[in-house]
Amino acid sequence: MKRLLIANRGEIARRVIRTAHAMGIDTVAVFSEPDASALHVREASSAFALGGAASSDSYLRVDRLLDAALATGADAVHPGYGFLSENADFAQAVIDAGLTWVGPPPSAIHALGSKSAAKALAEAHGVPCLPGYFGSDQREETFVAEAGRVGFPLMVKAVAGGGGRGMRLVTEAAQLLPALQGARSEALAGFANGDLLIERALLHPRHVEVQVFADAHGNCIHLGERDCSVQRRHQKIVEESPSPAVSPALREELGRCAVALAQAAGYVGAGTVEFLLEGDHFYLMEMNTRLQVEHPVTEALTGLDLVEWQLRIARGEPLPLTQDQVQRNGHAIEVRLCAEDEHHTPHTGRVHRFAEPPMTPGLRFDHALETGSEVTPHYDAMLGKLIAHAPTRAEAIERLAHALDHTLLLGLPTNRAFLAACLRHPAFHEGAALIPFLAEQGDAIRASLMHPLDAVLAGVLAAAFGAPAATTALPCPFPRPLRWQHEDQILDMAVQELAQGALRVTLGERTVQARMSPGRVVIDGTTWPVATASLGAGRWQVQAGSHTMALTDLSLAPRERAGGGSAARELRAPFNGKLIAVHAAPGSYLFKGAPLLVIESMKLEHTLAAPRDLTVENLSVLVGQQVAPGQLLVTFAP
Repeated sequence: MKRLLIANRGEIARRVIRTAHAMGIDTVAVFSEPDASALHVREASSAFALGGAASSDSYLRVDRLLDAALATGADAVHPGYGFLSENADFAQAVIDAGLTWVGPPPSAIHALGSKSAAKALAEAHGVPCLPGYFGSDQREETFVAEAGRVGFPLMVKAVAGGGGRGMRLVTEAAQLLPALQGARSEALAGFANGDLLIERALLHPRHVEVQVFADAHGNCIHLGERDCSVQRRHQKIVEESPSPAVSPALREELGRCAVALAQAAGYVGAGTVEFLLEGDHFYLMEMNTRLQVEHPVTEALTGLDLVEWQLRIARGEPLPLTQDQVQRNGHAIEVRLCAEDEHHTPHTGRVHRFAEPPMTPGLRFDHALETGSEVTPHYDAMLGKLIAHAPTRAEAIERLAHALDHTLLLGLPTNRAFLAACLRHPAFHEGAALIPFLAEQGDAIRASLMHPLDAVLAGVLAAAFGAPAATTALPCPFPRPLRWQHEDQILDMAVQELAQGALRVTLGERTVQARMSPGRVVIDGTTWPVATASLGAGRWQVQAGSHTMALTDLSLAPRERAGGGSAARELRAPFNGKLIAVHAAPGSYLFKGAPLLVIESMKLEHTLAAPRDLTVENLSVLVGQQVAPGQLLVTFAP
């Protein structure tokens, strides 16, 4: 293996490049049109343009990837995760082209890539599975009949793929057909395979997965478990190891079953066997036939480089360790930093300012971010992964939360503060966070993110007075009226500039003393580190301490902008995406919460609901149309 093509992008491409270069292997990056200047392209030994913007026109083009390997002289292909990493046909095409495939054999991907086939194989080898229907008859009436046999609650799942796409919880019979239709649509869009299965749902389980490795010499071991129970939309956002709920005996049994399934499929390489855990009872969910997003958790705990293991196994080498030689030390936790707000709505845009937290021992940040990076609607919303390792779980939690507090990322909404609040929640601290954790505690976590008034004031002052021209101007002896909007709150204030950067701020009946200095605002003696990003048209994103907020300067705007006005009669697109369904027509009367539109963005379908009881006056978009943030979608009658 002399030159490795990485059939992926972003942080995982950078991750593979780092290990390959350390092993003396040249690397080839591939890139779509939006990724032409991305970090992974600049860090690889060479790069090849795939063309296109959407995944289907670039990173999912088998022919273009093989062209890239041929043109650059690559002799091996690493698929990363996502995209074609679990596509058996791609693996076979790589092998047929005379290249080394860094992954399991196509036969193993076929055997395990389908949840239905994997469950059948598991049951044959004594791995526990939930009761369900995994058959090839995909008619709706068959699912209705089988649901009656399995019983409710149950889960509808896409047979192919993963990442939370194509999954629906069904608690009663009336929900089944809409769930089947929604899951099938999402599965077809995400995996080009609309086949589904149903299985009995556990309402309060943990998600626990086991990392396995096998070589071509018949050896297979596990590297322990990861607990991935903190999820939104069936997608993980916090992963840790060891699991707070897994005893040494349970770990041994989980590992035994994971290894048995891998060996039954003739597995070679890195894989992850995912289980639902309720008490001491566990049940197979699926096996992911690739390296996981959360592999750094296991790396931190074991001190191993799992990408290096992948490359060595692909070269035909035996596993570097036996099961008894695997050592795990301390506790590791990972969070997924995503371009989404606290309601998990994805966002796109430009990164105006980015700075890592101080990278002290025990911290790791895998990302592909820099100031000026563009987050597009074509790919996943994940921006990076922050990992903390410490001797104890409590220390790892505090180290990771502190690092999130000191991560700077301005230009678009992220879940940075939401993740820190999750880590600090009492249920997570106690190791009691199960899969429904965010469904049950999400509103309370969001409420805890409310910004204190002094942080908002610090942000407003930094945006209004932080520009170099403002700080060098002579102080004005007259109070300056300012009007700023923060969320639904209008702040009318008067600011008087005093000598040497001092300000007197009057807000209602409160008067505060403030002082400006580069990167800091002092309010009544409390110092707030601040950073600002101007988004244009009077819009700002500001970080004051650990609080990131959106602010709008209304000082020169007509007063009507502060009221409800036309905004109460409009529904505008919250993010980029493709309109795939419309559930109303002009004249339709809808109750609050009724579905209006469905937008597909960043691989997921998002339903926009009626914000109140209303009558639809006009639809401004058509099914199949691409929409942009702020674009008018629906107008409501007065």
